[in-house]
Amino acid sequence: MRENSIHIIGGGLAGALVAGFLARRGFNITVFERRADVRRADVGGGRSINLALAERGLNALRRAGIEGEVLANAVMMRGRRVHARDGSTRLLRYGRDDSEVIWSINRSRLNALLLDFAESGGAKLLFGKGVQSIDFARRIMRVVDEASGVETSLPCSLALGCDGAGSTVRAAIGREIDIEERFEPLGHGYKELEIPPAPDGGFRIERNALHIWPRGGYMAIALPNTEGSFTVTLFLPNEGPYPSFATVRTTDDALALFEEEFADAVPLMPDLENDFASNPVGMLGTTRVARWHLRGQALMLGDAAHPIVPFHGQGMNCAFEDCAELDGLIDGAQDWAEVFAEFQRRRKPNADAIAHMAVENYLEMRDRVDDADFLRQRALEHALAERFPERFIPRYAMVTFRRVPYATALARGRVQSGILQELLATHPDSEFDPTRIDWADARALVEARLTPLD
Repeated sequence: MRENSIHIIGGGLAGALVAGFLARRGFNITVFERRADVRRADVGGGRSINLALAERGLNALRRAGIEGEVLANAVMMRGRRVHARDGSTRLLRYGRDDSEVIWSINRSRLNALLLDFAESGGAKLLFGKGVQSIDFARRIMRVVDEASGVETSLPCSLALGCDGAGSTVRAAIGREIDIEERFEPLGHGYKELEIPPAPDGGFRIERNALHIWPRGGYMAIALPNTEGSFTVTLFLPNEGPYPSFATVRTTDDALALFEEEFADAVPLMPDLENDFASNPVGMLGTTRVARWHLRGQALMLGDAAHPIVPFHGQGMNCAFEDCAELDGLIDGAQDWAEVFAEFQRRRKPNADAIAHMAVENYLEMRDRVDDADFLRQRALEHALAERFPERFIPRYAMVTFRRVPYATALARGRVQSGILQELLATHPDSEFDPTRIDWADARALVEARLTPLD
């Protein structure tokens, strides 16, 4: 690999992880991060301070050698604890047992651990340095010191864009070639709130679950933190009739909405009104980008290449999988152009697939998790998975607990959905009764349509 000096734009999760991977290979790595060092300052700002870590992300952290340290700062979540309007709840497990779980982790804490990893490998970390633009023809980038406002031009032969959904690197590549960028707004936004720890420092509600209040068209969720609090996220349409962020504007509006729709959460949230007033409404959408790299000069990873909505908990996991994939492609490669082209060939179909599944999962979470037909399908899905474990693997399990390519999970999931619908068509009862399923017919369908999955 001829070019040894690499500028990584963005010191967030993906930027820090890939910096560590490349630094320990002996590359000269400099990371430019506009914000302050999260290890020394609170830079949360009311945005996505909780993330769900699953197998794809854990695999990358194993590759980095820091999985154990990260999990020591995470909380296990067994499944979705669904809160009905009447206050009753039920747990819908993610997997078969506690071997199939996901982990809630604070974004800033995880970022700090990854920055330590990058620094320990020899990466140079520059904070408060915002990259304004890159001129690839002249191989120069403009950097602004966020504190002083002083602008500097620096040489830049190779840049990795890990700078998120509003990527400067993506914009710079787009000025050189047509990347066919397209933004698809979800039409819904989010606002982060909090359930604080109990007076004794414990958890006010079940610790080991992702709590969800589905209300059809909108919802609230809560993820646990190690110190006993929960990060609550309210998802509403941006516009339209009540409830939407256009109609729920004031703290009185927010309190009225929660008392009406999420009544069991209100006693748990003494700072609801202050949190609602203080935290901004976040935007949600998917960005499609057809081309992720510019020859051997630049490559986008993570949210810079494929921003998605957060409803499958896979944004970070997909980004970490990007980092591990890029690290593995370096072995035996002749030049960066080869690496970048192969990276896009492998990753883009999978990024497109998880973007699609993330939107589908939002519809499921807000509209269907308490629906009788959905619960019947889940019951049959688990029964088929138990009887035919090599062939019938629930799509959620393929995405979350395995490293099956996202595109494969999407395709097999569609086939499996067809099998479920066919088998349930003759059983319109509200409750699923496995003794009434023709298991010979089920076996024939599964074996005819699904090959064994390694």
